Amino acid sequence: MIELEGVPELIDPVMVAAFEGWNDAGDAASTAVAHLEREFKGEVFAALDAEDYYDFQVNRPTVFMEDGVRKITWPTTRLSVVRVGGAKPRDLVLVRGIEPSMRWRSFCNELLGFAHELGVELVVVLGALLGDTPHTRPVPVSGVTSDTDLAQRMDLEETKYEGPTGIVGVLQEACTHAGVPAVSLWAAVPHYVSQPPNPKATLALLNRLEDLLDLRIPQGELPEDARAWQVGVDQLAAEDSEVAEYVQTLEEARDTAELPEASGEAIAREFERYLRRRDAPGGKARPSKPDASGGSADDDEGDGSED
Repeated sequence: MIELEGVPELIDPVMVAAFEGWNDAGDAASTAVAHLEREFKGEVFAALDAEDYYDFQVNRPTVFMEDGVRKITWPTTRLSVVRVGGAKPRDLVLVRGIEPSMRWRSFCNELLGFAHELGVELVVVLGALLGDTPHTRPVPVSGVTSDTDLAQRMDLEETKYEGPTGIVGVLQEACTHAGVPAVSLWAAVPHYVSQPPNPKATLALLNRLEDLLDLRIPQGELPEDARAWQVGVDQLAAEDSEVAEYVQTLEEARDTAELPEASGEAIAREFERYLRRRDAPGGKARPSKPDASGGSADDDEGDGSED
């Protein structure tokens, strides 16, 4: 039995998880959860025992000084709770850590134990993968689930992926077997610029999470960071003719595949997001600034999924 002390009764709680490593191209997913913790001032209430799940020769502990005292931070997975205000407040149980080195089934069962004790109604796992997508276009974000009813109700894809998977896919499958509704949101990161950070992909994941849960997430400096990131990649691509030609090929393929239907869906979602921000208490919403491609920097239309 998991005993939780100091955690208040939660309102319509949703667990949102992300893990550094194989499922986190450009650190986009883990940065998204870190953003939620920071913006909503989350406080850690539990941490998994690092020795149960991590190989310290793969994920090494770090040493730091605090008030002249030498301390060690162990690689692990931590849980925190934040409350998202608005007309319909709800709580998010945030899970942020590193993909475990071992005992994945026990790892997932422990997280599901917390979910059960906290009354979690839905689990959303964020991930990011490398894809053949141009950095100049809105980041493709796919929402997938193994639950047929959930797919229809929340306009998601039923996962049909076959192949190697990471902790995101394993956790989603564990949720399915436990009868807990679960969704994975995947952002596609350009494979030719995969090094972190990727604020544009992080912003796309958060926007898709907003749409999925019908809540408002403060964006902070992410929109400006996303525009600066794209300008920087534009400059790097301009210096290499082969890369510039390759990016143009990806743009043409993307535009041909998505127009005109997808662009209409993206505009509709952006307008809904604008209304949600405008109606939020104290909100002063304005439409997102366009990025270099003419779309908004936080659009998230597209496909490209893994489970």
